[in-house]
Amino acid sequence: MATMDEEESSFTLPLIEDDENKQALVTKLEEIEPNSSHSCSTTNSFFKTCFNGLNALSGVGILSTPYALASGGWLSLILLFAIATAAFFSGLLIQRCMDSDSNIRTYPDIGELAFGKKGRLIVSIFMYIELYLVATGFLILEGDNLQNLFPNMEFEVGQGLTIGGKQGFIIIVSLIILPTVWLDNLSLLSYVSASGVLASGIILGSIIWTGAFEGIGFQQKGTLVNWDGMLTAISLYAFCYCAHPVFPTLYTSMKKKHQFSNVLIVCFILCTITYASMAIFGYLMFGPQIQSQVTLNLPASKISSKVAIYTTLVNPIAKYALMVTPIVNAIKTRFSCRYNPRFLSILIGTNLLISTVLVALAIPFFGSMMSLVGSLLSITASVILPCLCYLKISGIYRRLNGQLVGICLIIIVGVCLVIFGTYISVLDIIGNF
Repeated sequence: MATMDEEESSFTLPLIEDDENKQALVTKLEEIEPNSSHSCSTTNSFFKTCFNGLNALSGVGILSTPYALASGGWLSLILLFAIATAAFFSGLLIQRCMDSDSNIRTYPDIGELAFGKKGRLIVSIFMYIELYLVATGFLILEGDNLQNLFPNMEFEVGQGLTIGGKQGFIIIVSLIILPTVWLDNLSLLSYVSASGVLASGIILGSIIWTGAFEGIGFQQKGTLVNWDGMLTAISLYAFCYCAHPVFPTLYTSMKKKHQFSNVLIVCFILCTITYASMAIFGYLMFGPQIQSQVTLNLPASKISSKVAIYTTLVNPIAKYALMVTPIVNAIKTRFSCRYNPRFLSILIGTNLLISTVLVALAIPFFGSMMSLVGSLLSITASVILPCLCYLKISGIYRRLNGQLVGICLIIIVGVCLVIFGTYISVLDIIGNF
């Protein structure tokens, strides 16, 4: 995620990314060169860019990969690799778009170069909706895992009014998060948020340890294929690869920009191995009984389980403010400058938090919510839009060739997945009530 200069035109919206670690990533990049509002540092080495890219791709999606595998069956792993390949290819298309114009610095810039102001607006809207829903998912995740740690907890409010444990934990976590939404300087939180790679490694290691040494084992056989849950599996896999809006910032930060394709190769291979490993081990441990977050299946009394759960709990609290801040800044630009900026930030941030709490309480289904994000927003922002922008910028749509056919096929398949995946996700949410 990144924030663009607020002094740009009214169509200029801060760049954001749904998943975790993106705002932290770009915040640190901006700190390197604070006096420049339109340029990024070009001092990042290949390895530092790889680390930043891994942080961008590593997110809470890892918790749902075993559930995705259980939904689609063992053969759905092929789709995980197919989605990773398509997302990698669209990342290369973003690089080509960046190469075509040295003035491009952000993902919305690509949309504007391709389709004008409307293109910038469309790209930004998809990113903001994705960010908002992922922030909401953080609250649901916190409520689910705290309820797993304290299963019999209830909260009495006034006389005769009792709030369930999960709902109460969501409200408590929101009160903990609230002061972070009011902060002007988020640099400290940005470093906590940038621990996505470490957090993913700790969670994966803890879960493997629990299966190997805590009496659970890896004996579940699972199902070869489950066609009814295939679209859900695809949507959750797609949610794991929603880092594309931060790729332009990574690209412009590199010393040797021609190495960016190698950065993408390293990041996608390592993250895909991590996602696939979590999916396989989680499914072997819990089989069809796997829940939307693998941490909910862990025995809370075991130390290794506590490590995984607590690691899962800490990061979203730090990341929430980093994710909603770009939305706050975008809304602030719509108000007259006669209002106090500090007051506006607090007011908008507080109301955003309240609204996400209400959505989390109304739709407390993490798996279904992330499936909706993956199908409707991640596939659109990470696959379809890069393809469309590249076709327009490069002009290859004017002549028929193999590349054009391939890109058009990706777009057609992506649109179908968006339509049917969104439909299934909405039905799933309705069915959970």
